[in-house]
Parts: sequence; C-alpha cells; structure tokens
Amino acid sequence: MPLTGLLIRPARPGDLPALVALFAADALGGHGDTCDAAALDAYRAAFDAIAADPRATLYAAELDGRVAGTFQIVLVRSLPGRGALRAFLEAVQVDAALRGRRIGEAMVRFAMAEAGRAGAASLALTSNKVRTGAHRFYRRLGFANSHEGFKIEL
Repeated sequence: MPLTGLLIRPARPGDLPALVALFAADALGGHGDTCDAAALDAYRAAFDAIAADPRATLYAAELDGRVAGTFQIVLVRSLPGRGALRAFLEAVQVDAALRGRRIGEAMVRFAMAEAGRAGAASLALTSNKVRTGAHRFYRRLGFANSHEGFKIEL
C-alpha cells in the first residue's frame, strides 16, 4: 500500500542540511558525520560530484514537505554476467522519528524499480553487521544474504 504524502525524488541542493542531519543522527553509522557548519563545504562538494555523475542518483524521500529519508543508487557495468549492468543501493537512511511508517520500504521498493528500469540485472547493498533489524527488513523485501563483504580503510 502506498504511503500517503510520500514523494521520492532526486535530491536537490536545498535538501543538503536535512540529508546531512539524517547521517549525523545515526549513532551506528560510524562515518563521523556532523552538522557542524565547518563540514558543509565537504558535503556540498560530495553532493555536487554525485549530481554530476550520470551513473549515480541521490534521492530524498519527502513526507508532507519534510525530508524523511534518503538513499543513493549507483550503476556499474562489469564484464562478469556478460557485461551485466548492476545497481548498488547506498546510504539508506530514514529519520529516526519517522521509522515504522514504511518509509524505508517505499524507498527500497522505489530503488528496486528504478534499477530495473535502468536495465540492471541486480541490486546489491551492504549493511553494517550490527544492524540486525535492517537485515531482517532487507530479507523481508526479498534480498538474499548471498555474499560476505569486506572493506579496508584507505
């Protein structure tokens, strides 16, 4: 059932403070995000780079005129799978005060549909191991925990 009043759209520059606030409020993220004005230029540069990349789209989920969530889709073509286009879902975040209203579900379903429209063969994401509730959420939406992820800080 669609969520009444929810609009999912490409993020606009004016959304930047609200988007940053979503990440800064995430205690589990561990990315060091902050609403400190001294960091705004770094966020603005990242926003501009994403907006200029034809393979990436940053979205805002707006509920009754307020940014309620965000996510990003990145498209990558690689040789495996006969050159299949793959989509990656990144930076999924819903305002903590609005969780439980199916905003996250609407965002992920939208991402699935957009990836499909773009011709992607799959949509992948990573989720921090401590986010067990998020893991249940993604499995409920049909995602399979099919790979083990690794990363290194550079």
